[in-house]
Amino acid sequence: MSATASDHPPLPLPLPRLPEWAAFVEAAKAASIRVNELRLVTAAGLQLDLSGQRQSPALSTCAEALLDARHFDTLRTQLLAGQIANATESRAAWHTALREPAPTNEVAAERRRMNDFVRMADSERRWRNIVHIGIGGSDWGVRLAVSAFGYQGTWRNVRFVANIDGHAIAGGLAGLDPRDTLIVLASKSFTTAETLQNGQRAVEWLRAAGVANPMGQIVAITAKPEAARAWGVPDAHIFKLWDWVGGRFSVWSSVSLTTALAVGSEVVAGMLAGAVAMDAHFAQTPAAENAPIQMAMAGIVNRSVLGYGSLNIAPYDFRLANLVPYIQQLEMESLGKSTALDGQPVSVPTGPAIWGMQGTDAQHTFFQWLHQGSDGAPVDFVVCRQAEHDWPEHHKSLLANCLAQREALLRGKTYEAALDECVAEGMPMDKARWLARHRVHTGGRPSNLIVLPSLTPYTLGSLLAMYEHKVFVQAVVWGINPFDQWGVEYGKVLAKGIMAELSGDDADNQAMPAGNTASHHDASTAHWVKTFAKSFKV
Repeated sequence: MSATASDHPPLPLPLPRLPEWAAFVEAAKAASIRVNELRLVTAAGLQLDLSGQRQSPALSTCAEALLDARHFDTLRTQLLAGQIANATESRAAWHTALREPAPTNEVAAERRRMNDFVRMADSERRWRNIVHIGIGGSDWGVRLAVSAFGYQGTWRNVRFVANIDGHAIAGGLAGLDPRDTLIVLASKSFTTAETLQNGQRAVEWLRAAGVANPMGQIVAITAKPEAARAWGVPDAHIFKLWDWVGGRFSVWSSVSLTTALAVGSEVVAGMLAGAVAMDAHFAQTPAAENAPIQMAMAGIVNRSVLGYGSLNIAPYDFRLANLVPYIQQLEMESLGKSTALDGQPVSVPTGPAIWGMQGTDAQHTFFQWLHQGSDGAPVDFVVCRQAEHDWPEHHKSLLANCLAQREALLRGKTYEAALDECVAEGMPMDKARWLARHRVHTGGRPSNLIVLPSLTPYTLGSLLAMYEHKVFVQAVVWGINPFDQWGVEYGKVLAKGIMAELSGDDADNQAMPAGNTASHHDASTAHWVKTFAKSFKV
């Protein structure tokens, strides 16, 4: 799993220098949404309906030519083989290795250790309460899986603590029995400020309750086992990650220990199986029928050619509420880049803002903006054909709303149609003409419809892997690195310096942490550092 500098992929040319990009842009502009043509792709148990995206034979041909010009086949092979994919940090991005049915020895060993731990805890009926402490990629995937498959409750009470706000850990621990509570600390680096501070509060809480061996109720999931060991976590409770696993891709690892404890090891196994099936589809299926590739290229049209600044995720399933922040982190942390791999500015718009809410709540919150706002946004509708409850009328209504909202975005409503409606309602013609203009829908707003036969661990795993691979394809075309996050790191550096100042260390000098180019804060930050520091003086 090691990689050398010679493994680095060649730096891509800037997009404007590629004739294939110019041809792709022209084909995209000339293409249209063909509302009377069905365009379906089947992948690993899912159906992807791309009928709501611009399409034409010329656009398909140009998309494949662009991928060839970007050496996509070679880069995909390198990614799946565990070669260097994260150029700025000289690492692989081998999350696919975590879900292989016959993984490497070290991955298999950690998988066995996790399953053994869960079996032991279940057989002894231990840990009625689980407090999962992690943030970002160490949090969202576990939340998603637990809410998807434990939404009716489980015999274990699971709480999630991510935020540094003390109210988060106070609420996470409130009312629990410390003697029957397991604390799971998930941090790849085991230096994450939020996780370690919240973890320290949890240890203090255990000690205050008279727990004789608090560390016996702590589990650490990390790529730095020596750091967890120094913190006091016993070896038997340390589960390993690897440098080649990005946090936002770590749901396939021992980070899912909490998932297994909450909703069962079989759920984790099912998610792995679904992701493996999508990996095979991504690796082997021709581009024209390859779901992640087709989603990616449609997204590039919407973002880089048509100029849509955001993508809405609309899961029409109550259990998938946490899909939105999961995809938000995956896409925005991966594609929120403006520097190409050659170090030059990216010359086209990249990663859109990701946002959303589960339907039908979303319809009563922001769908007005999607339908008639001046900007609008593409939408990924996600729905299950079958429900797991006993009220078919509810599911029928859910499906009807999903399809109706998508059709309204696609087809729109002309002024003439709106006028006919108003007249049919018996309005005077002057009022009808006036009100009809308010009822016009532009239409032609792009969308995908992703249909799961039902929500199972397998289909959820397949869905998440599809989005992962979509992100990779878009990064290849845009020529950016989707596996680092330097923007986040800079804020962390600044926070350390401000933390010291709030504690009374050099607040008057407005000192900046090492490595910053400025010698002082800006005026606003300096004012509030001084003001807030007074709150902590005794």
